[in-house]
Amino acid sequence: MTIRGILFDIDDTLIDYAASARTAVLRQLAADQLLERFESPEAAATLWRDLEEELYPRYLAGELTFRGQQLLRTERLLAQAGAVGHDPAAWFDAYAALRDTTWQAFADVAPTLQTLASTLALGVVSNSSRDYQVGKLRAVGLLPHFGEAIVCSSEYGVAKPDPSIFLAGCELLGLPAAEVAYVGDRYDVDALGARDAGLQAHWLDRAQAGSTPDIGVTVIHSLAELLTTSGR
Repeated sequence: MTIRGILFDIDDTLIDYAASARTAVLRQLAADQLLERFESPEAAATLWRDLEEELYPRYLAGELTFRGQQLLRTERLLAQAGAVGHDPAAWFDAYAALRDTTWQAFADVAPTLQTLASTLALGVVSNSSRDYQVGKLRAVGLLPHFGEAIVCSSEYGVAKPDPSIFLAGCELLGLPAAEVAYVGDRYDVDALGARDAGLQAHWLDRAQAGSTPDIGVTVIHSLAELLTTSGR
């Protein structure tokens, strides 16, 4: 089936979110002289990542607000460090300020999008808030590739892997799902969700985990591979 449009996830697909979050949390812990209270910097970074993996889905499910999951993650990190007297809201805001100065797109992103945009419609479907994600895309110079074709779960009201949010992205591109590819780094939420919604699903496995994909999922290890799989 011909691909006429591509929808993308953002975090850890286009933008190296994990690297920015890791750098920022270690810097903030060090600035508050809390980093030495963890077994190692890697242990602190892993805890922060694990807390997000646990609590962010609760925000997507409507159990916590966006701010609420931020503060709960911070409270638990500070509790693990035995920190007393730190305001979780102020601490998270300081961390976020550091994180937001280090956004970077992966090296393969800008050249690939520039080439794809000459012949294909491009858009974004993300499990986050629109203002937050638009700010990231603007910071790394990618926003012009997508225009208004950006669907985010906070405003849309439903999160991936619900089929409707993928279809909303296709609608913004003005294309049927069968002619749209979706690219994301999370196998269950992105690849299987897009496939089940009728899109051409691409799992971006940058780490080359090597697992065998389900039927209907194409595995790529770099966005540059889209230049071949999209028929260019």
